[in-house]
Amino acid sequence: MNIFHLEVLNAVVEHGSFSDAAMDLEVSQSAVSRAIASLEAELGVPLLLRGRFGARLTAVGERVMTHARQMLELRELIDYEVNLDKGLYNGRLRIASFRSAATHLLPVNIARFSNRFPRVEIVLVELDPAGVEQSLREGQTDIGLVPLPRSEEFKTLEIAQDEYVVLLPKTDPPPPKELTWEMLSAYSFILFNYAECTSAVRDHWAKWGQSLQVAYTIKEDSTIVSMVAQGLGAAVLPRLAALPIPEDVYVRSLPIRLNRSIGAATLANTPPAPAAKMFLDLLSQ
Repeated sequence: MNIFHLEVLNAVVEHGSFSDAAMDLEVSQSAVSRAIASLEAELGVPLLLRGRFGARLTAVGERVMTHARQMLELRELIDYEVNLDKGLYNGRLRIASFRSAATHLLPVNIARFSNRFPRVEIVLVELDPAGVEQSLREGQTDIGLVPLPRSEEFKTLEIAQDEYVVLLPKTDPPPPKELTWEMLSAYSFILFNYAECTSAVRDHWAKWGQSLQVAYTIKEDSTIVSMVAQGLGAAVLPRLAALPIPEDVYVRSLPIRLNRSIGAATLANTPPAPAAKMFLDLLSQ
């Protein structure tokens, strides 16, 4: 018997089904079934009745569940004491990120972290990558999300790969699924006025001996997407920066794929605070 088996039993009883318990615990339904089977085999008694009605406790299961809840409560008290010592209670986690990562990568992870450590205050600010770096240097931020690579003054953890995609205005017939450089040479492009992305696109074109026709250079990625939708040109953006993509904009891969790596950065010479370390552990999963 282990704590996880008791947590699974408690979740099944609370939700009345194996599938809902699996969703709550963020594990597979088969993992829930194995945990219950293992617990019943160890105790030598059936704990749950299963049927079209779902899952409910047997008579002996109800008595076992009373003690199991006490054990789970004691486990929570142990976690409280340990986390209190680690500084995770009544603490603060400060995160800085560029917009697309803040929009599409952080919310789900912040929610997971907050569920585990509800007393940690989380502060999130949106800055460009240079601003994220400066915020880390000045001690205003614990963790920064930035495109990789960065300088050696930062310790980084890669958390995502983001593909640069071609955005094309609606045409009839639509463009083919696979583009060639010759096809792209017919378009004028709306570039992102953000040094790292613009340099990556220009360097990629140059690497493969291609000429890039530029019609506009725009600061806001959402404006670029809207301009493509109005037929003012094509664009190349990291997919996360392009979201949400309107239905009247075609999305294609480049003839030769180009990705950007997104990472979580901390100062290399400063150990992360307990809350920051736990958040980094969560991101690494």
